Amino acid sequence: MEERQAVLPPFGAELPEWDATQSRVLDAADELIRRRGVGGVTIAELSRRSGLSRPTVYRSWSDADDVVRSALLRRVIRILASFETPASTRAGLVDDVLRFSARFRTDAVYGRLLDDEPEAFTRYTLQRVGSSQRMILAWLTTAIAAAQEDGSVRQGAPQEIAVMLLLIAQSAVLSHGTVTELIDEEAWERELRAALDGHLRP
Repeated sequence: MEERQAVLPPFGAELPEWDATQSRVLDAADELIRRRGVGGVTIAELSRRSGLSRPTVYRSWSDADDVVRSALLRRVIRILASFETPASTRAGLVDDVLRFSARFRTDAVYGRLLDDEPEAFTRYTLQRVGSSQRMILAWLTTAIAAAQEDGSVRQGAPQEIAVMLLLIAQSAVLSHGTVTELIDEEAWERELRAALDGHLRP
């Protein structure tokens, strides 16, 4: 996978790899989600848009839902790859979570789900902890542990703190569109920053 070399070191060998053929299928999935939503992702359409046979698609994935999950994971990895190093202070961690949230909301695929298919976003990202969430949790856990060493984040199991930090950010991102008449963008970011900082503060 082309982005592998840029991804944060903490993930190491855990990162999935997609070969050129698989990447063609995932590119097709991205395009279908952007244009038609999750419901438009079928094995037949993936085959047609990628120029690959259906058996070739089935060789890597069990069904269209499986392809969608891989496509969403790949996009999360790309967002995480834009952060060169994990944060090592509470202020840096809060800044990174806010930046991640902004990039997540403006991502071509995730933004489409948030704006037009919030129920699909919930199904793929909130109903169970999948690969994408575990990747984000690994990123957060690494930064939390480093910031604990710095003394700017409270003591406790880093992964447990990371889980709640993720829940706070996910809830804010998912609800963003429903509260735009109640709170403007600047205030939304300010209050989310305060919530994140309060969760981490010693």
